[in-house]
Amino acid sequence: MADVVITEFMEKGVAAELTADYDAFWDTELWNKRDELLARVKNARAIVVRNATQVDAELIAAATNLEIVARMGVGLDNIDLETCKARGIEVCPSIGANAASVAEYVVATAMILLRGQAYYSTAKVAGGEWDRQSLAGGVELGNLKMGIIGFGSIGQVTAGKAKAMGMQILAYDAVIPESASVWNGVTRSSLDDLVAQCDVISLHCPLLPETRGLIGSSQIARMKQGAILINSARGGIVDETACANALKSGHLGGAALDTLETEPITAQTGALFKDIPNLILTPHIAGVTKNSNRRIAEVAASNVRRVLGPA
Repeated sequence: MADVVITEFMEKGVAAELTADYDAFWDTELWNKRDELLARVKNARAIVVRNATQVDAELIAAATNLEIVARMGVGLDNIDLETCKARGIEVCPSIGANAASVAEYVVATAMILLRGQAYYSTAKVAGGEWDRQSLAGGVELGNLKMGIIGFGSIGQVTAGKAKAMGMQILAYDAVIPESASVWNGVTRSSLDDLVAQCDVISLHCPLLPETRGLIGSSQIARMKQGAILINSARGGIVDETACANALKSGHLGGAALDTLETEPITAQTGALFKDIPNLILTPHIAGVTKNSNRRIAEVAASNVRRVLGPA
């Protein structure tokens, strides 16, 4: 059985190098073949995963030789961290590797939503309509306040790109101490103040028991009329029903949701968001570009080599 098991998509060139260096098995759909997955990891010293593979107690128990879980990405909610810690298994996310991709998604969707339907008018203009009056009432990004909830590597890169666009940055993080240098040039804020003051609110915190439902009906009600909400972090942080209701009522000016409570989206959630014009839904791809795919894979491969040593 293989020393390295890769259970999901990995940039082809990096995967080829890793499989050349080690006795490795790679199947992009292995995450969805539970019985085979449990058998494949029996003697594995390393497993390389994205967010679909459930590295739970059952899998960890099956992988009796496991030394490292290399996560292609940063979210760790699909990995049983306590069991890994108890076994002395390193869990290594690809911190920072997809930060630029996520940050660009945030800035791009904010700009689209602030311009209303202007960027969706191609078919109408091509059909002869020339409704400048209704499509020219958008808002510029510069001089608005962006609130960033979760100020780790991705939040910090997002802040840098937003500042370059002329935005003022407020940030909230429950872990980073006040003395940390990351706050230079950024207003460190409480969650309540950030929510009440900001024109664009972007989420970059992990999904934890204390962050589940963090942005619910009460927090959304505190947001400014016409505020933009962007979630490229994890589904479950935003109360989807409260978000949909606020979009329909006009309290929220728009939302971009790249992550949802259940992925792929359920018919019930699809019906909840149906026909909302100021909403962008994307299938968990904010951090996925050709550039970031390679960086994420390279970090994961590097962590495997560091822990396992020469083949």
